[in-house]
Amino acid sequence: MQNYQDVLAEVLIDAESLQKRVAELGAQISADYQSADLLLICILRGGVPFMVDLSRNITIPHMMDFMAVSSYGIGKRESSGSARVTLDLQTDIRDRNVLLVEDIVDSGHTIASVLHMLSTRQPKSLKVCALLDKPERREAHVPVDYLGFTIPNKFVFGYGLDLDEYFRNLPFVGVVDLEKYKPSE
Repeated sequence: MQNYQDVLAEVLIDAESLQKRVAELGAQISADYQSADLLLICILRGGVPFMVDLSRNITIPHMMDFMAVSSYGIGKRESSGSARVTLDLQTDIRDRNVLLVEDIVDSGHTIASVLHMLSTRQPKSLKVCALLDKPERREAHVPVDYLGFTIPNKFVFGYGLDLDEYFRNLPFVGVVDLEKYKPSE
């Protein structure tokens, strides 16, 4: 894999802006769920950095669980449109206030599938918190209740979003220079 600087076209959202917005989301969620039993569900793997930072900024007691849902392959820039659960929840969500935490809503197919599946488990409430939203690419309707940033239709990586499974650890969201990027085979 190349060094990220070799394929970085621009920093779209810097680390300071990310942390400021995550703190604002945490405060809003804390206020909205003040007297509720809140369960955060993180979609692995991209949502992990966002979920960890968000959780630290939520001041009310809450629990966490994780799901792995696959819709992309290595070297793919676009969702396949079909989602399959590769790791399911360990927690029963019946009558719980569930907040689904996702890194990015792109076409919407993955989140729409997960929301449909989770709604059949009869949660008390089911909402979405997404770090990034690409409305230009939306193909399936997804209600995003808490949103970090709306971004243009660019290939992004960093802060949980991978580039061939690398660079999730970057503290910012960057745009891939498609002229220089060579996908893994």
